[in-house]
Amino acid sequence: MKDYGFIRVAAAVPKVRVADVDANVREICRMTDQAIAAGVSLLVFPELSLTGYSCGDLFGQDLLIRKAEEGTGIIAGHCRGKRITVVTGTPVRYGSRLYNCATVISGTDGVCGIVPKSYLPSYNEFYETRWFAPGAGFSPVKTEYAGYTCMMAANQIFHLGNGCTFCIEICEDLWTPVPPSSYHCPNGAELILNLSASNEVIGKHAYRKQLVSQQSARTISGYVYCSAGFGESTQDLVYAGSTLIYENGSLLAKGTRFSMEPSLTIADMDCGKIRIQRQKTSTFTACTPDGKPVTGIPYIHSQAGESAETDFSAHLYRKIDPYPFVPEGDETGIRCREIISTQVLGLASRLAHIGCRTAVIGISGGLDSSLALLVTVLAADRLGWTRDRIIGVTMPGYGTTDRTKGNAEDLMDVLGITSRKISITAACDRHFSDIGHDGSIHDTTYENSQARERTQILMDVANQTGGIVIGTGDLSELALGWATYNGDHMSMYGVNASIPKTLVRHLVRWAAENHFADKEAAASGKTGTSGDRSAREILTDIIETPISPELLPADENGRISQVTEDLVGPYELHDFFLYHFFRSGFSPEKIYFLACKAFSPDETTGRDGGLSRHYDRQTIRKWLGIFIRRFFGQQFKRSCLPDGPKVGSVSLSPRGDWRMPSDAKPDIFLDNLDNAPETKTAE
Repeated sequence: MKDYGFIRVAAAVPKVRVADVDANVREICRMTDQAIAAGVSLLVFPELSLTGYSCGDLFGQDLLIRKAEEGTGIIAGHCRGKRITVVTGTPVRYGSRLYNCATVISGTDGVCGIVPKSYLPSYNEFYETRWFAPGAGFSPVKTEYAGYTCMMAANQIFHLGNGCTFCIEICEDLWTPVPPSSYHCPNGAELILNLSASNEVIGKHAYRKQLVSQQSARTISGYVYCSAGFGESTQDLVYAGSTLIYENGSLLAKGTRFSMEPSLTIADMDCGKIRIQRQKTSTFTACTPDGKPVTGIPYIHSQAGESAETDFSAHLYRKIDPYPFVPEGDETGIRCREIISTQVLGLASRLAHIGCRTAVIGISGGLDSSLALLVTVLAADRLGWTRDRIIGVTMPGYGTTDRTKGNAEDLMDVLGITSRKISITAACDRHFSDIGHDGSIHDTTYENSQARERTQILMDVANQTGGIVIGTGDLSELALGWATYNGDHMSMYGVNASIPKTLVRHLVRWAAENHFADKEAAASGKTGTSGDRSAREILTDIIETPISPELLPADENGRISQVTEDLVGPYELHDFFLYHFFRSGFSPEKIYFLACKAFSPDETTGRDGGLSRHYDRQTIRKWLGIFIRRFFGQQFKRSCLPDGPKVGSVSLSPRGDWRMPSDAKPDIFLDNLDNAPETKTAE
């Protein structure tokens, strides 16, 4: 079974009995078996989970400390021969001092490490310094504990059999200005485990989530946070059993707080993705110059057992978003506003900088040109231009339908811009005659001649009016090379250059509802209605129009005959492939595995309350192969792109975001896809 770089982790909140070590050990062993049944490789329990965190002065009792060591040995015996690593919290006495520790127990190595808590709270309700010594500065020692020989040190990095590495910090360590994991991660730890006993007060949980998220993002790591819950003494404080699992700042899973029952929060952490992101982030590796430890103290590397043989294809404990570029929920409006604001400011800055008199844009009645037009109108408003300085040009040709033509003309009218209609039919007929091409042959020459004729018209109108041509092509088209070289491929400023196709529709809808709504149109005087339709109504119809270049004649009913996604493949798949190839650096084999999960009928949900399309494995494999071939084969078009504003983490600009030789070969990537095993995803 392939793990695809994943490791299954879990945070366990047991029902604790304060000072009853025997009962707590039984509960830890029971929950360990539960985790093994779920395929978990790395299991984390709360701080001082063997004794209970709230023992107070009972920590001064020799019997309690000896029972905790005894209990650790029982847990190690219970795990023997099992492919799991368990991290528990226990008091450990060493050199006449007592330390608040985490013990690492594996089924192959027994007790393989002890990590003392570095920083102890001694304020308000916390008095840990009354019972424990701080672990900060603790000199690493080899010690005997619970019948095993292991290292006791704060600066330990533990290695699992599948190559994943982890470190440990305990509760208060995270709340310090420089948490220990800030050093552990640059020195090789990929996962951070936090054994905690954090009480609940108003507002604390939100702050706790921020801390975990930010530390995970800053260290480019996975973070498993597990706090004490029901059963701890509530004499003065309440412990709600908070569990949080983050990966590079993003929440993977969280448990239910204030539960009276034991809980297991499980997630599949992507260590492969963490490694790729660290490799691509130069500032991360800059923290370890010449490979030397950042603290100046050598790190101890300890083995922590074998990982479980988890069948990730059967079930994956993480959400694979089929639309990684598209915001959802409360984020939708915030993200759309930010994206359009970025596009508008970029275009306005360019227009102001070169002193343009006009902005020229080709309007097709499709989504991309509509978004570019809306951005241009908003930029003109910001600059204080009258909208007649925007020149929209419709250029009907052989495949133009009444629907798109009508929407283009009505949209220009309702937005109050200057419109020009220039048919390309006669010019293309003459061009075919000049080059000796039979116009009844609908081949690449037939299609591309139309695209280049339209670009020539736009460029010349821009020269004629002292303006620049605003490009309409989007990120998805650039990735696939779905543009005519020196045709729609070229402009003087491409406002949609980093907007993927799956996001364009949402941006147009948001702009229609927030900038060009009926009531705003009536109030502003800048946007009226064309016929009986408002700007929002026109844009809604554009959103519902099939995506097409309209380079082939319409069918006998006057409808679009050339649907782009029938030819090049579904954009929702290609955008998924692009995101994980570019942003995550995944192999085609892993992208295929994730796509099968994301677009399965069991796990796929749409946006705006709808359902997304389901694709079977053969369809996904087919279009992924086409994506790879087109992405490599069309790089020459991306090597000479016009300027355009970057709005997200994925951009194909040759000036910094994506530098790839045009002659790179796709062979190893296609071979990798050909050898990808089938998954158990339902069809």
